[in-house]
This record gives sequence, structure tokens and C-alpha cells, in this order.
Amino acid sequence: MDLEVNGSPSAAPAEGEETAAAYIRDRLGLTGTKTACGTGVCGACTVLVDGSPTVSCLLPADRLAGRSVTTVEGLGGSHPVQRAFAAHDGLQCGYCTPGFVVEAAAFTDAWRAEHGDVRPDREAIADALAGHLCRCGAYEGIFAAVAAACAGDFDGDPGQDPPRADAPDKVTGRARFTVDHTPRGCWEGVIVRSTVAHARVRSIDAGGARTQAEPGTAPVLVDLLGSDRTVRYAGQPIAAVAAPTAARARAAAEAVRVDYEVLPAALDPATALEPDAPVLYPTRAERRAAPTYAEGVALPSAWNGNLRGPFTLGWRGGTAVRRLRAAERSGDPRLVTREYTTSAQLHTALEPHACVADWDDGHLTLHVSTQAVSETADTVAGRWGLPRERVRVVTEYVGGGFGAKGILSTETVAAVELSRIAGAPVRVALTRAEELTDAGYRPATRTRVALLADQRGDLAAMSVDSHGYGGVSHGSMTAVLAALMYGRTPRRTRDYDVVTHHPPGSPFRAPGGPPMAFALEQAVDEMAERLGEDPLSLRRRWDGNTRRAALYEKVAALPLWTARPRGERTGRFRRGVGLAASNWLFIVSPRSQVELVVENGVIVVRSATQDIGTGIRTVLRDVVAERLGTPADALRVEIGDSASVHGAGATGSRSTNSMGPAAAEAADALRVALRERSDRVPAEGPVPEVGLKEALAAAEGVRVVGGRPLDRWERMSSLLAGGGDMAMGRGLIGGVHVMEVEVDTLLGRVRPRRCWAGIAAGRIYAERLARNQCEGAVVQGVGYALFEGRRDDPATGAVLTANMEDYRIPGPGDVPETEVYFHEEGFEHVPGGGVGLGEVSTVGVAAALANAVHDATGWRPTDLPIRPDRLLEGLR
Repeated sequence: MDLEVNGSPSAAPAEGEETAAAYIRDRLGLTGTKTACGTGVCGACTVLVDGSPTVSCLLPADRLAGRSVTTVEGLGGSHPVQRAFAAHDGLQCGYCTPGFVVEAAAFTDAWRAEHGDVRPDREAIADALAGHLCRCGAYEGIFAAVAAACAGDFDGDPGQDPPRADAPDKVTGRARFTVDHTPRGCWEGVIVRSTVAHARVRSIDAGGARTQAEPGTAPVLVDLLGSDRTVRYAGQPIAAVAAPTAARARAAAEAVRVDYEVLPAALDPATALEPDAPVLYPTRAERRAAPTYAEGVALPSAWNGNLRGPFTLGWRGGTAVRRLRAAERSGDPRLVTREYTTSAQLHTALEPHACVADWDDGHLTLHVSTQAVSETADTVAGRWGLPRERVRVVTEYVGGGFGAKGILSTETVAAVELSRIAGAPVRVALTRAEELTDAGYRPATRTRVALLADQRGDLAAMSVDSHGYGGVSHGSMTAVLAALMYGRTPRRTRDYDVVTHHPPGSPFRAPGGPPMAFALEQAVDEMAERLGEDPLSLRRRWDGNTRRAALYEKVAALPLWTARPRGERTGRFRRGVGLAASNWLFIVSPRSQVELVVENGVIVVRSATQDIGTGIRTVLRDVVAERLGTPADALRVEIGDSASVHGAGATGSRSTNSMGPAAAEAADALRVALRERSDRVPAEGPVPEVGLKEALAAAEGVRVVGGRPLDRWERMSSLLAGGGDMAMGRGLIGGVHVMEVEVDTLLGRVRPRRCWAGIAAGRIYAERLARNQCEGAVVQGVGYALFEGRRDDPATGAVLTANMEDYRIPGPGDVPETEVYFHEEGFEHVPGGGVGLGEVSTVGVAAALANAVHDATGWRPTDLPIRPDRLLEGLR
């Protein structure tokens, strides 16, 4: 029997192993239906089957016969839910958005049929969308969008453009991600991974696959180990195979045989430090080549077996240590010491790491899910010995990254090598199990904090020692970030790494920040309790950061804080409120550029930067339009193509503060060029419509380029960093989070109810999109605090949380109502006035939540996540 898809007849799929999602995407080309988890958990692949929302990744394709199927494309772009999602910015990267939209459309239609235009409450919406996950955390906008659509607010054209420039493409499924690209004749690649944690590979039997180029359709294989034949973790890439179909590629991968010489493995940090433990990197060359999870360059440290460090930073560190030791000997009650641990947090972007590589007459084109288009093109050119102009990297849309997609990674290397051998385009995309095993994570930590107050209650000394557990990688900077908090009191901070035979970590949104705040900010709260002082009052005395001082001022008048419960709580459900302060470094990209070209009477804005959901497309459009005084529809933004000028990577909270000023400089240069062609273009202010049309007609083909101006501090920092594309700006970005929780003391569950997020990041370029970023950061911080933690097999090192049922991230029902406040003063010295907010907005969340739990129960959480068993044990 045939089936109907989006109102048109379609041939029924044949009986077999193909899923409905694969059939819809690969056979029908309806790539708005996304695949992510593969187990029906995330909802990204949701379609309507006979009007009912259905996860198509679990449905056999042959079950569609005789049915009516509606995908996101079938909603046509005019459904009230699609308009509402766009208007309320209920999205970020957009990868999960089609699934949310399809489910929300069905819910909205059913709700209105039963309730009319009554607005559903937050809990009703959360229940309806319980089968969907957004790793970016755009839930606040989603709640608002669904409520508005149910109330009939978007039955007609809203009459204004949505705040996000690419929202129409994302809510309709038109946005194409790397995994959506399948060029004609494209082969599929599969990575062969190690089944053991530590071994030397004696040989690889290709199992019939070719290893040299020759005509044909037989599978091809590349060796990914290089000259180092050592395997250091279970799941490490060993080889990759490709074939004309995914099924044949999987079969070829299963046929590969690897001969291992199995070696002893260090799978526990404690045993890794024993004298007879196997050393991961015995030679200087191996240590130098070890991967890092630091943002930028890892801090310099010495090695001692599997221990790296310490990297020490402080101010009058010897004085701090002497004071702390003396206080410990005397039993000073104003000495607070405690140890805290955190678990590994996986990035879990819903679009997996993916690359489509295509060699053509010495030119290499890559579609890559990357956060760094320009850097990837430079690295690829160098690795394969190609002139830069022969490498083109295209990243139109990225389905989440959070730091894990910032470097050249295995799927790209495999796709490039396989494509060269096969003589055809090759796509390599990680499975969800691979994504949760070998795509990066925020390393686990163990941090010991010691704080000493003097007789006046002022901070007299601080010590922070932190060990990072990033598997085969290193790069801890948890303790060093504590050195930047609470003035210049004598302090010593030391960072260590313990390497083990586990997969490598990678930078994750404010690397080192959340575990630092979890430890330090709880210690500050404990000190306030010792001194009998309000925790806000103590921070206001200790903290000399003027930007955070403005945020403390807001908290002091905040009803969430002033009306919080006081005294001992009783009963099963107990409410508590906690706060935490945070900071982050101000980083810029000195090489950032924006080009403006006049084409067919339209101003085209181009750069090789990319949008991972932060909204840089919108920022570029709005900055140029505002600077020229032109309507936004006079512009077209094209980003994510390395053929354009250098664009900032979306890491380190540096893309907006780098690209915004570059766009402004380009707009100023274009105004000069237009004035030369029309006297109707004023020297400043809005350009009249007639004058703009006249000038653009006369300026066809004109091209100007703007760069990121650097102040003296940034220029000096860039020189000290070697003149690359990362430099330190002057000043620290500040944040304060206030969290309210409800603790179920019978079941041990913590429910975040409300959150206030104060962010001091200078100029906010796109208010709603920035707010969305901060709301999403709260969601990720809640996941870090309550649910997320990678689990490994202690005997084999294999990752056990290799699916999205076992590795849980927050869903719509898990998150607090969040209010964001921006303090925009204090960075007037910065070109453009903005300094970035993506990192600082997540640093203090887990700490504020932990302080709220303590406020509610009297029990101090020292280990993340705050699992029910840990909470119940603590309450005994």
C-alpha cells in the first residue's frame, strides 16, 4: 500500500531494517526530520502519523504503508506554532526545533479544540513536550511560544520580523546541517574503534576493504593510528572504512580485525598514581603530543608519571599557606576547609560530529559541523599540504557544540582520507554511542578549598587545590580561576591533572569555571554561616569587582532573595534559596573580519564565522543595518564559508564581541563608498530609501572589509600569545545567580523552581538572543548539578552511559523559571562595548543550586551530581 506524505502520495517503503526516520530523510529528502538519539528519547525525529506525534527513529519504515505522514515541512511555515516559536525565540541551534514544532503543533490543535483560546500553564506544556530535549536549553522561549499559540496570539501574521534572522529556516526544517548533506554518489564512512583500554596494535586486517585508490565500489579502509601504534582508551579510533551504502560500510567495519597486544591499564585516578601503575606518556615527545581539554593553550606544568602539575598561581602564596596552617593548628573556627568532587559532564550536542569530504582535481571541499570554520580550513590545508585557496570548509548551520567542535577531529580526518581513496564524496557522522564516548566532556574534578577570615570577618587567606580527571587529556584550570575571585587577599591556587586510560575531555562552556564555583562559592556560604552573616552581605564586603557589586545591589532588592524562608525547615517538601558569584575571562579574536559586497542592489554581509545558536547571523545583520541606518531586509547575511574573510570561532565567548565591531567598521567603510556615489547618503544617521537605492545601483560590485579594532591591552596580549586569533581583553566578566529549589526529603529529589541570573557583560547586541543564551546556560548548569555524570566500566574502561536514556540531560519539566538581568556598564573602554556572556552565564548555576539545597535542608552537597541517594544519605 502506498502512503501519503505531506498531502502527496509516495511509494511505500519495502520491508526491511530501515527506520521511518531514515526513509523520510534519505529516500524522500525531507531532512527537517532530524535523527539524534536513535532510541526515542530526544524527540528530534518526531513526525505526525495519522495525526499522532510519533518518534520515527524507532518506527520500522514498512509500518508507514497505508498511513498519512506529516513532517515539519508539511506544516507549511504558517502554523501558529511556527510563527510563535520564531517570535518568542523558542530555539537556538535549531537542530531539535522541527521535532518540538511538530509535537507542539499537535498539542496546540488538540488544546484549542478542547479549551478554546485559554493559555495552558507551564506544567501542562512541560507534560506535552516531555518526550523532547533541547541541549541548548531554549525552554523558556518554547514555553512562551506554545502558550501564545494556544491563546491564538499567532493565528495571523505577527506583523514583525522574529528576533532571530534564521528562525524561519529553523522552524520550517529548511535549515540544512552537515548531516543533511549527501552529494550525488556520496559514500558512507564508519570508524573502527578499540575494544580495549590499553594495547599496542600489532596489525589491522582490512577484511577485504581496499587501502589504495583503484576504480570500483569495494569498501575502502584507512589506518588512523599513524606512527604511534598505542591504544590508550576503549573507543579510541583505530581505522575507518567507507562504502557506497551505510549498510555495506557497517558490514565492512565489522569485518575489520585488529590484533592487539593488551597492556595493563590505569582506570582509576588513585591507582594511576601508584608507583607500579602503567605510565600513559613515558617520553617527552608523547607528553608533548598528549591532547588537552583547556581553552586555548594548556597551562605549563611538569610531569611525574601520570600526574601533571602543579601549575601554581596566587598572590603572597607563602603568607596564605602560613596563615592557614597556623589556623588549622589552633583550631580557629574562622577556618573553612572542605573537599568537593564533580563528575564528567558530556557535551551531548544533538547534531553529532560529522563531516562530508569531497576531493575534486586537487581541491578539497568539506561540510563540517564545526565551531571554527577559518581555523579548520587553515589546519586542513597544513595537514594535507594544500594551498589554503584549495580548501573550502562550509558550515551553514551547526547543531550545538558547547566547545567540543572547536578542533580538527577524527570524523573529518577519516572523511578526507576515505574520500581520497574512494574517489567519491564520503560522509562520516558519529553515532550517539560514539558521541557519548569520544566527542568530549567536561572532566571530573576533586577540589579542596581552605578559607580563613580574620577577627573582622574579612578574608585573610585562601587556598584552592584541584585535580582534573580528563582521561588521556590534561588542561585543568579550575583552581587558577579561583585566584581571580575576591580581591587580592593572600592566596595560593594549584592545578593538577591525573591522566588515566579513559577518553579525552575537551573544552566545555567555561572550562574549569563550574567546578571552581561549586567548591569556592559553597565555601563562602559556609564561612558566612560560621560568621553569622548573610551570604550576600559577606560577598559584598569581600568582592571588589565593581560590576558584580552592581549585581549584588539588584539581588539585595530582589523579592526572590528578600522573601526567602529563614530558619530551620521542616516537613517533606522544603524550600531553599541560594546564590553564587562567578566570573570569566574576556577573550577576543584579533583576526576577525566582515566583508560587505553590493550585489544586485543588496548589501551582502559575509564572514567565515559560524552560528552555533548564539545568533551571530542576527548580530551581523543588525549591526550593519543600525550603523548604516537601513532596513534589515536590505541586507543578506552569508556566513560559515571559509572562502570568505576570516571569522571568529564560536568558542570562549568571543564571537559576538569580535564580529560585532568588525561589522561596524565594515559598515562605516561602506558608507564612505556609497557617499562617493550618491550625495543623498548622509555622513551619519539613517540613509533615505531613495538615496540608498540610488547609491547601491551605482555601487554594484563594491567590496569593503572591516576588522576587529584592538585596544592597547588587547594588542599587547595578542603579541604575547604569538599573534594568533585569541587574545585577552582587559577586565573580567561578572555573574551572580540566585536559585530557589524545592527538596523532597522523602524521595531525595531536588526541583529547581526559580532562577535569577545577573550578567555583567557590557553591551548586549541582541537582547532576546542573549537572554536565550543565559536561560540555556541555566539549564545546562541544572543538568550538571542534578543529573549528568558519565559512568565507566571499572574493569574495562568502556563508557556505560552511551545512550540518552542512561545519560540524562534536563527536559522541559526539569528546569526553573528563569529571569535574566543585564548590567551593561563597565566595559566602555572595549571596542564595541561588549565582552561575551556564553561562558559566565553557566559558571555559578550549580553552586547556587547547591547553596539552595543546603539552605533548605542544612546538608551541604559536596559531590555532583546531587543524586537522590546522596541527598538521602546526607539527611540521615
